[in-house]
Amino acid sequence: MRTDRKIHLGLYATATGANVAGWRHPGAVADLGANIEQAAELAREAERGLFDLLFLADSMAMRGHNWEILSRGSTRYVAQFEPVTLLSALAMVTRHVGLVATHNTTYEEPYMLARKFASLDLLSGGRAGWNLVTSSNMDEAPNFSHDRHPPHAERYERAEEFVDVVAGLWTGWAPDALPRDKESGIFFDPAKVSVLNHEGRHFQVRGPLNVPPSPQGHTVIVQAGASEPGKAMAARTAEVIFGLHPDMAAARAFYEDVKGRMPDYGRDPGELVIMPGISVFVDEDAGRAAEKRQEMLDLIDPVVGRDFLRHMLGDVIDLDALGDDEMLPDLAESNANRSAQERILKSAREEGLTIRDLYQRQASKGAPCFVGTPEQVVDEMQAWFEGGAADGFIFLMDYFPGSLTDFNRLVVPELQRRGLYRAEYEATTLRGNLGLARGC
Repeated sequence: MRTDRKIHLGLYATATGANVAGWRHPGAVADLGANIEQAAELAREAERGLFDLLFLADSMAMRGHNWEILSRGSTRYVAQFEPVTLLSALAMVTRHVGLVATHNTTYEEPYMLARKFASLDLLSGGRAGWNLVTSSNMDEAPNFSHDRHPPHAERYERAEEFVDVVAGLWTGWAPDALPRDKESGIFFDPAKVSVLNHEGRHFQVRGPLNVPPSPQGHTVIVQAGASEPGKAMAARTAEVIFGLHPDMAAARAFYEDVKGRMPDYGRDPGELVIMPGISVFVDEDAGRAAEKRQEMLDLIDPVVGRDFLRHMLGDVIDLDALGDDEMLPDLAESNANRSAQERILKSAREEGLTIRDLYQRQASKGAPCFVGTPEQVVDEMQAWFEGGAADGFIFLMDYFPGSLTDFNRLVVPELQRRGLYRAEYEATTLRGNLGLARGC
């Protein structure tokens, strides 16, 4: 583990921008989700900014059944490449930046997922990461022959076994198991390959995986859950966490909670990189930075904002019955993303936020917004980093390219000037750049 602690950065590279109105910005590339040339430029720009990783969120369904709303608001999952396929292409136009894709454990088999990510890891030279999710989009179930998701607890139970199977498959090959010796005719050494022979409640998987290990050993495991089962699983298995917290105090509490659980599983807290999400509006002039933020908020269609808020609340309330200036009522328990529902309800109650306040705040996934000059933005980042709330950040790019180019042009140099950020990549693998040990 490295001792010269620096801020780590990931880019939340959603095709239509992290903000629900991002694609509507006059300077945005609206077809980024289906434009490979622009996607390649995004990856190259992230690498120019020395980002540790690209983070691709995903859903295996559009959200909702109201086509009028879908046509205006559910843009991030309407027209986009499948993430592992896309990252395989982006691996060919980059050399250092990590490539993280979301894939859920509820509607997949562990052998297939292990094979896909091992292949991405190998062809990228050891830069792959898997963001493990249990599926929060209620509209995915009908695409996989189900009426509804399994219960929350059952999804996490399946995920716990799933990740163990995947990890077992990834570690089945010794690094030197493939001599490919033409003279002796020995292609691989059977003594250096282990058969998994897993038999559990949800899966029976023999193995071994038919993809050899990459230079980083195996794919980095990323998680984003913040429920109690999610935090427990992260403490046991995650190597990177993408978190969403309304403020530094909440982020610090989460950081201390999860890292404090790791010794119970025989893990050192340094084996986990926690990266809260942040939205950033930056300019040399603080007033202009605030204007940039307001311009984005003004683009949010209230119908779209309310629909996205409804989804984040677990699809348990019809917001059409409430006015924008009304307060959010108590909600029924959801089978979707409980941590998101709890986070929104808490901020609504504590801060007296209206429906409009909430959907504007949730427009960029509810992440805290750092607005101002480069010095002001980095002051905030440094406070979180040095105050025990973060090992780095996932930058929620509101739209491409402007949000990312502003960040690279203004924030990155200020981070470097303060000695908080790298001047060049330390390694060619994702593990190497994150300061994580080789997977074995």
